Amino acid sequence: MSARRYQLLFTPIAVGPLRLANRVVFSAHLTNYAEDGLPSAQHAAYYAARARGGAGLIITEEHSTHPTDWPYEKLIHGFNPKVLDGYRRITEAVHAHGTPILAQLNHNGGQSSSMYSRLPVWAPSAVADPLFREVPKPVDEREIAEIVAGYADVAARCVDGGFDGVELQCSHSSIVRQFLSRATNTRTDRFGGTLANRARLLLELVGVVRAAIGPDRALGVRLCGDELMEEGTTIDEAVEVAAMVEATGAVDYLNTSIGVATATLFAIEASMAVRPGYALYIPSAIRRRVALPVIGVGRFKDPLQADRALVEGHCDLVGVVRGQIADADFARKARSGHGEQIRLCLSCNQECVGRMGLNRWLGCIESPRTGRESVPVVPAPRWRRRVVVVGAGPAGLQAAVTAARRGHEVVVLERASVPGGQVALAARVPGRAELGDLVRNLLAELRETDAALETGVHADAEAVASRTPDVVVVATGSVPATPWWAHDPPEGAPPLLDVTDVLRGEAVPGRRVLVVDALGFHQATSVAELLADRGHDVEIASPALVVGQDLAVTLDMEQFWVRATAKGIVQTSSTMVTGLRVGGVALQDVLTGAAGERDVDAVVLAVPPEPDPGPADALRARHLEVHVIGDARAPRRAHAAVVDGDRVGCAL
Repeated sequence: MSARRYQLLFTPIAVGPLRLANRVVFSAHLTNYAEDGLPSAQHAAYYAARARGGAGLIITEEHSTHPTDWPYEKLIHGFNPKVLDGYRRITEAVHAHGTPILAQLNHNGGQSSSMYSRLPVWAPSAVADPLFREVPKPVDEREIAEIVAGYADVAARCVDGGFDGVELQCSHSSIVRQFLSRATNTRTDRFGGTLANRARLLLELVGVVRAAIGPDRALGVRLCGDELMEEGTTIDEAVEVAAMVEATGAVDYLNTSIGVATATLFAIEASMAVRPGYALYIPSAIRRRVALPVIGVGRFKDPLQADRALVEGHCDLVGVVRGQIADADFARKARSGHGEQIRLCLSCNQECVGRMGLNRWLGCIESPRTGRESVPVVPAPRWRRRVVVVGAGPAGLQAAVTAARRGHEVVVLERASVPGGQVALAARVPGRAELGDLVRNLLAELRETDAALETGVHADAEAVASRTPDVVVVATGSVPATPWWAHDPPEGAPPLLDVTDVLRGEAVPGRRVLVVDALGFHQATSVAELLADRGHDVEIASPALVVGQDLAVTLDMEQFWVRATAKGIVQTSSTMVTGLRVGGVALQDVLTGAAGERDVDAVVLAVPPEPDPGPADALRARHLEVHVIGDARAPRRAHAAVVDGDRVGCAL
């Protein structure tokens, strides 16, 4: 595949005073890299890596324009003059690769919190946000003027800091969006009521920011095209606002978004349950109305999808965020004809969106380097070692890739006929197939090295030792565990199966199936859907307050509820299984202690597994150097396996 495969993606385009080399945009997103409200060295390294990787335009995360705006701890305080040195560090690092970079300006308004600022939250009206549940102070005209002045001040500082322009966030979490939306703007003055009045703040900001940055810097506006909520902004209103913005003659491009960050966030950073390109109707509608370049977004995983959106006329540029979080060289690989080497984003949301929600720095489930770009690379080893890796799941494959890239002689031994471990199993569930890209990406990277992969191998201690390794990495995964309440089942009790048994195709007897959710993630919910699709009557029981509680972290909860309801899956929370009985199970409400029973034909377990250390102890007895990683060390999620593999590969 060569760059000629793409019709428009790698063609240049003018965006105001800027001439972009291609149409791949690294759009604004949170990183949690700020330190004490200031840009950090990690910011500079992170954005520079995407510039080096070939992005045509980079737009940084939001820079707060006023002290009343502090919705999360690690926000860049653009209103603080001390940010200037950090700005220059970022822009110099990005410009070194010939890539333009813009700063996004924002005030989160009623979608903020007083937790950090200890100041009242400002908003158009006293409408509490559904997430923060904090009643804001409606701003008066003096305070509106203060907001406007704050934008102008930060915009000028961005120019001093070397940015090539700024983008006004008026989309998913912004006081400007709140003024535009009937759901959050109930004012009766000149800033409320008609759409023209509700757009007044935005148009004032456009004027003062353009004056602050001058004619030689680019100015963009990011609009929400559909809030997906009652009384929220609709696509028709968004198109009208886009036309108003264009009519000012002061704006160089329009960016787009869908949803509201604290009400319909699942639509903004959609998981793999949502089809790629799902939000293209928004830039498509806006582009039909305006002549300005329009950026489209919406889960673009690969460059072919992005190019298709351009060719079909939906947009002029494409925002690829998670795709470039997963692989900083996304654009470079595609342009050079190596698109098959791109580490495709899984849209699992575990280490990007999920970490943000937990107040942690941005990472990636399959890229150990993401979020660690500023950390020096481990020096190359002084000698080449013969490394045998036992197990070809994510941990073993990542260890092999890292070790081989560092110059070691590597062979991977896998007992199964195909690699992938439990990730390969999980990818069999409808709607979770993209999880398999984790394995496919690792295998593609492995093929770029001289490492060998052998499947169908029983790698006991003798077989491994016969390879005369200098070091052995054991990544043999985990095995199902039996919970305490199921060790002595009475005769006539329903059979027990692990979720992995179901995924391997083992038949589940009877019609009534109880899935025990002791993990709070996809294991129980995905298998429950699979069983419902097969015609079973399914109930999920969880001791937590919500079934599959961590689905909320990865923005999968809402879509699961919709599907579960349609499939008739019963969700029983705050309930634990306490034993097996003839024809069913004994239950207990964990909140009240009340006992209960349920008649079922089979019980499927999603419970904590046990580590399987494989031949580790026997190999140590032979005085070999052995490293145990991944679930074989301690059962965790896929990202921990990848990190373990990378760490041991770097340590050899």
